[in-house]
Amino acid sequence: MQSQPKHYCGVFGIFGHPNAAELTYYGLYQLQHRGQESAGIVTTDGRNFHAHKGMGLVSSIFDGGVLHKLVGPAAIGHTRYSTTGSSTIQNAQPLIVDCARGRIAIAHNGNLTNAAELREELEAQGSIFQTTVDSEIIVHLLAQPARSGGHESALIDALRRVQGAFSLVILTEHELIGVRDPHGFRPLSLGQLANGAYVLASETCAFDLIHARFIRDVEPGEVVIIDNDGVRSIQAFPEHDRRAFCVFEYVYFARPDSNLAGRNVYKARVEMGRQLAREFKIEADLVVPVPDSGNCAALGYSLESGIDFEMAFVRNHYIGRSFLQPSQFIRDFSVRVKLNLIAELVRGRRVIIVDDSIVRGTTSKARVTSLKEAGATEVHVLVSCPPHIHPCVYGIDFPERSKLMAANHSQDEIRKFLNADSLHYLSLDGMVAATSQPRNSFCLACYDGNYPVPFDPTADKLIMERRRARGVGLGAGLDAEARHQRLL
Repeated sequence: MQSQPKHYCGVFGIFGHPNAAELTYYGLYQLQHRGQESAGIVTTDGRNFHAHKGMGLVSSIFDGGVLHKLVGPAAIGHTRYSTTGSSTIQNAQPLIVDCARGRIAIAHNGNLTNAAELREELEAQGSIFQTTVDSEIIVHLLAQPARSGGHESALIDALRRVQGAFSLVILTEHELIGVRDPHGFRPLSLGQLANGAYVLASETCAFDLIHARFIRDVEPGEVVIIDNDGVRSIQAFPEHDRRAFCVFEYVYFARPDSNLAGRNVYKARVEMGRQLAREFKIEADLVVPVPDSGNCAALGYSLESGIDFEMAFVRNHYIGRSFLQPSQFIRDFSVRVKLNLIAELVRGRRVIIVDDSIVRGTTSKARVTSLKEAGATEVHVLVSCPPHIHPCVYGIDFPERSKLMAANHSQDEIRKFLNADSLHYLSLDGMVAATSQPRNSFCLACYDGNYPVPFDPTADKLIMERRRARGVGLGAGLDAEARHQRLL
């Protein structure tokens, strides 16, 4: 059972460096936490595109020989977890298309809420899809003639037709383009190397490894065009002023060494822990994090409360996919193989265990069981965000509502299921305050059910049924059905 929400995707782009492929590799390596199913790099030498994609981790897909063949001073890269579209090499990004405007490659982070509708419309016009990912819809829209003006007008026309969450890096033969949706759901930052080359990345931690200087965040609705003349900016949605950055980036997704909207993620998470301590004063002997996602908040709770902090759970960082089913005598194998408890630290003590979220509750229960079996006299579970009671349609793989623990059970019922002595969630106000950002700048839909981009949860299902009736291959309909089920 999935214990944590899966990451969505990481994107990276660079323009103006002779070692573009190698730097893109290192950038993706830094963004690996955002997706571990597949990765790809596309480069251009000004005339031709060169591409390599594969399934698995970045380090297993690329080596010196592969990178040597990816020539050119400009590149984009993508590391993926499939929030929509099955996990196959066909769905690995970046995607490449040949059209009247030349070759275009695109890498996308996010989910489109009108994907099924657009796909059906494009197929009716003769478009042929090769994948089931939302990103290909954007590619087909980009390939259509612009109503007026040049390719920049065509890009803006395409962006104005899609709805939902999208941070994009786009590569043509002569330019690199970065895009954020008008709500700014997903992060995207602009940086520069010492030689003048510009870089785009989902998180600023990718800049640190390659010694790039952070310039600024790409603004919601902004199109950044990088070519031999420098950087130009276009606001594709000048009338839009509603920001909706995904607050869960601060809680869980982003690396603690990244900065989001001017706020360091590590400091925000420590402050979430401090807020927990202010809201819930618990008599205990020890604060223990669930590594690695609970480390910062647990430290914050310890600093604010004065209760000792111990890394009582030791994480195994070398877990791969096992092809052997665990024997029955190894109870909770999938949980225990990831974290092992130092029993001597908790025996005879009252323990506060801190984690970033509870989705289904199965692994949280196993942690409490481990602590009590090791001799902890009390176990108090604290969570550094509010209860998740609504699924996400913008790119986080929160499961359907029926599998969200907090959507179907009271807090006391969850506490009893966990066998915890107490259970406490950080308040919505406390979480937002820790980010030092205004509340109306965030998407909080998974907590409060207020979705910034309106959508009809039955529309995708109706489209899927029409496709079945016509005998059309389901394609994106499979994703539409999954999205519909999440909202039930």
